[in-house]
Amino acid sequence: MESTTKIFKRPFEELLEESARLHGHLCAGQVLGVRLAILGLRLLGINDPKGQDRKSFMIYTEIDRCATDAIQSVTGCSLGKRSLRWVDYGIMAATFVHLKTAKAFRIVAREESRELSRKYCPEIEDKYRRQLKAYKLMNDDELFKVQEVRLEVPDSDLPGRPIRRVQCESCGDYVQDCREVEKDGKILCRACAHGAYYKVLQEARRY
Repeated sequence: MESTTKIFKRPFEELLEESARLHGHLCAGQVLGVRLAILGLRLLGINDPKGQDRKSFMIYTEIDRCATDAIQSVTGCSLGKRSLRWVDYGIMAATFVHLKTAKAFRIVAREESRELSRKYCPEIEDKYRRQLKAYKLMNDDELFKVQEVRLEVPDSDLPGRPIRRVQCESCGDYVQDCREVEKDGKILCRACAHGAYYKVLQEARRY
C-alpha cells in the first residue's frame, strides 16, 4: 500500500483518523473510502487536493454510505462546494474527473475483498473487525477495480455560481442550476412536475 500514500505529505493513518472524526466512528468503510480517495487522486495526478489543486477536479460518488464521508475528508470535495456529486446507484464506487484534462477514472470496490480478508487476518473471527484490519493491508488491485472512463460534465454541474435561477410557475419556489422542468408550456420545479418526496400538511407560516 506504500505507493498509494506517496502523493500525500500526511501518513495514511492520520488521514484515516481525520476521516473517522468526520464520520463519527472508525469502520471498514472508512478504510475503503480513504484508500479509494488516495488512489483516485493519484490516478489524476492531484498532489494538493485541498490547496492549489482544489479547483482542478471533481468526484461523482455512487453511494451514500461510510466511504463517501471518507472521500470527502481526504479530498476536500463536498456537495456544498459542488465538487462532489451524488449519483444514487447504490454501488460502492466513485469517479474522479480532472476538469482541465478531462481524464476520468471510475473506481469500484471489489466484492471479493470481503472474503479475501480471511487470507490476511484469519485470526480475527468478527468479519467487520477482520475487514477493517485487512483493508489496510491489501493491495489496490485486490481492493478495487479501476476503469478509465469518459464523462461529459454539464456546465450546470460545475462548481461556481448558478448559471440561472428561475421561479416555478406552480409553487413559486426558485430553482437553480438548470434543474427546472418545462411541462405543458410551464416552467416547473421537479417536485411540481414529477411529484415531491414530501407531502405538504400546512402552508408556510411563522414558527
